[in-house]
Amino acid sequence: MYAIVDIAGQQIKVEKGQEVFVNRLEGEEGAKVTFDQVLLKDNDGKVEVGTPTVSGAKVNAKILAHMQGDKVLVFKKKRRKGYQKLNGHRQQLTKIVIEGIS
Repeated sequence: MYAIVDIAGQQIKVEKGQEVFVNRLEGEEGAKVTFDQVLLKDNDGKVEVGTPTVSGAKVNAKILAHMQGDKVLVFKKKRRKGYQKLNGHRQQLTKIVIEGIS
């Protein structure tokens, strides 16, 4: 069984027991969260597609940790002008584990 869920603006395919990194969510570590924006639900070949969401479907998850992603370097340069700019960015992430799909 799997579902496609809209979590923090991203569409993610999830299964029970799967650990997923998503954009930072509100809540303490160890807190339970519920996502009701289920776009598609598959139960052993029986597919339910929402318009835009599947009514009554929910995904339950637990927040494991808040962390930062890897550093991404953004380098800009204009040749022969002496212009160089280096910026770094680390995305704020939340690690969650999917506890169930209903």
